[in-house]
Amino acid sequence: MSSAFSLAGKTALVTGAGSGIGQAIAERFAAAGAVVWIADVDAAGGHATVARIREARGTAEFVRLDVCRDADFDAALVLVPVVDVLVCNAGIGHVGTVLTTTPTDLERIFAVNVHGAFRTMKAWLPGMVSRGRGSVVLTASTAGLGGLVDRFAYATSKHAVVGMTRSAALDVARTGVRVNCVCPGRVETPFVRSRINEYPDPAAAYRDMASTQAQGRMGQPDEVAAAALFLASDEASFVTGSALAVDGGWTAGMFPQK
Repeated sequence: MSSAFSLAGKTALVTGAGSGIGQAIAERFAAAGAVVWIADVDAAGGHATVARIREARGTAEFVRLDVCRDADFDAALVLVPVVDVLVCNAGIGHVGTVLTTTPTDLERIFAVNVHGAFRTMKAWLPGMVSRGRGSVVLTASTAGLGGLVDRFAYATSKHAVVGMTRSAALDVARTGVRVNCVCPGRVETPFVRSRINEYPDPAAAYRDMASTQAQGRMGQPDEVAAAALFLASDEASFVTGSALAVDGGWTAGMFPQK
């Protein structure tokens, strides 16, 4: 896989890179010349991503990282003390309305999606600032740009990620470090496919979910990865504090939500 945006000579760390969007980002970055650290709580998935990258003649290593555990960050920083590109991608979802979501549900989502991203930045952002260069990319969601039916906790957490992105970008704007986020729409990840397969008629469920997107289809992980690569690269040198929608036009208008 070739790339128009080079990360040659750079070290990147991607959380939640054992599958889905995180895996696609890691593969894109490796193809662009980066040494990529695959950080995930799922060791099997993380090592699988490393193997995929190495098979494509890229350079990758695995580091176990539970973004909810400070001890994991301490150990990871010993292995990876400095990075040029940091991707805060680890995240989880939850189905539920404001009426059915419990405080425990909300705390669980925030522990990973919000506090996990914050911990990740706290671990590696100071090194970027001290060296006067670097790019941070967070994975938010279109659910962080507008409301989402039956996804109260998830949407609330992703609004926080967008706010975190913008505030952090301003905090370090004059240090040479940029902070942006991608906001994917509905993407055909392994998680989404597994949810679709739980329906009585998976094919119908797939068509129904795809039909809510403006382009009439779901996105692919690599399409989100391409946007993340742009934000990570020096080509985006004047882009910071941006929440880039990668949603096939979903946020361009009002579409049914299912």
